[in-house]
Amino acid sequence: MRKKIVAGNWKMNKTLPEAQTLLAEIDSFIQLNSPKCEVIVGIPFIYLENAKAKHKNLQVYSEDISEHRSGAYTGEISAEMLTSIHVDGSIVGHSERRQYHKETDEQIGAKVKIALDNGLTPIFCNGELLEERKAGKHFEVVKRQTEIALFNLTAEEIVKVVIAYEPVWAIGTGETATPEQAQEIHAYIRSLIADKYGKEVADSVSILYGGSVKPDNAKEIFSKPDVDGGLIGGASLNVKDFGSLINTYKEI
Repeated sequence: MRKKIVAGNWKMNKTLPEAQTLLAEIDSFIQLNSPKCEVIVGIPFIYLENAKAKHKNLQVYSEDISEHRSGAYTGEISAEMLTSIHVDGSIVGHSERRQYHKETDEQIGAKVKIALDNGLTPIFCNGELLEERKAGKHFEVVKRQTEIALFNLTAEEIVKVVIAYEPVWAIGTGETATPEQAQEIHAYIRSLIADKYGKEVADSVSILYGGSVKPDNAKEIFSKPDVDGGLIGGASLNVKDFGSLINTYKEI
């Protein structure tokens, strides 16, 4: 059985008091509700150590990671630094990193590899722009991103990667891929992995959907056979919505 996962990506939000309150609320929610999925919180670097020290029920991920092991890279955070404070994993290659920081597929692949080498679980993000979707290039884009970033890994490594398909046109816009669109491209990504590594490996990789997932559309999306959960942005910033998304797996 593949892991079902609901992962929050806070992005650049929350002051320290706000973060501490929300983390405590999510921790309490997990203890009270016994979720039927794995719950991950991807939070700003400066809150990671506090979160790991205080909240043993939470899987805590960074929102990015350096592709470099160490050295003269001012402002970067290495995998070794993250493991030294017992962080569980990292979001890698989010569309906002690609857009605003011009990250390439090759850089993202290096980040995936360095995370794995240090025992961190990478959530690898891929997905197309609106103009690429309109031009019918979404399969081509996702294929390129996936192959360049992931297909240098061994079968033993790739099963440790979580993939998050995020149509860029649906992130923070209120637009959402239809459940059918999500299923179609999730199945396609799984087929790429199967062609490279075999069906058994492909069937072991969790593929999440990211893009304006909300409590009122989560059940229909999460019910699709190749959708294994969600990478959640805005709805992860309050416990009511995030908890509702987590509890979706009690209804499926």
